[in-house]
Amino acid sequence: MAMSDAMRAAALAAVLLAGSCAAPTNDQATLTPDPEINHPITVEPSAKSIRLSFAAADAGLMPEEAVRFDEFVNDYKTSGNGEISITVPAGPTAQGTISYFGERLAAAGVSRDRIMVGTRDVTDGDSRVELSYVSYVAHTDACGWTDDASDTASNLPRENFGCAVQHNIAAQIEDPRDLVSPRALGPTDATRRTTVIGTYEKGQPTAATKNSDQSVTVSDVKQ
Repeated sequence: MAMSDAMRAAALAAVLLAGSCAAPTNDQATLTPDPEINHPITVEPSAKSIRLSFAAADAGLMPEEAVRFDEFVNDYKTSGNGEISITVPAGPTAQGTISYFGERLAAAGVSRDRIMVGTRDVTDGDSRVELSYVSYVAHTDACGWTDDASDTASNLPRENFGCAVQHNIAAQIEDPRDLVSPRALGPTDATRRTTVIGTYEKGQPTAATKNSDQSVTVSDVKQ
């Protein structure tokens, strides 16, 4: 019996020792397999601006400046937040310049209540017209290995786990504001709503029909 008790005690000691070796350290215990926690994406405002050479309202913008204007406005319509501002040099032609750019923005599809205007004193010799707005950018902290990847005794995720994926998401997302809050619902289509309700009341299918151009088939490929 004494020998049996000694063997049981030795076995128990071995189990306890093995368990103590597998226990994670305090630093390892703080790691989780969730990259969103270890490598969060930060969304921050970013000011965008452009300055355009402009002589007179009756002359308009030069072709290359018109291209820059159109690209800037398209970027604002895609990712801009809040208003877009027009700042022109103070002077007798300021009002005409403001009117020109305001009308051009409205013609490009910018709502008039989102256009802000103002003047500035030219002290640096730069008499160009400035357009600006605020957008949002998404980014994460830089990735990098800070621990020994060959040390796998803890069987926990590495500190850098998921960092590259988070970087890719931040770089590829069209509008970083979508990471902060969902977009508001767009306006309803009253005509389509009336059509669907009328079809439903008649007991007919309400799904949109597809024509032959919208159908696809999978061909058999023989090896």
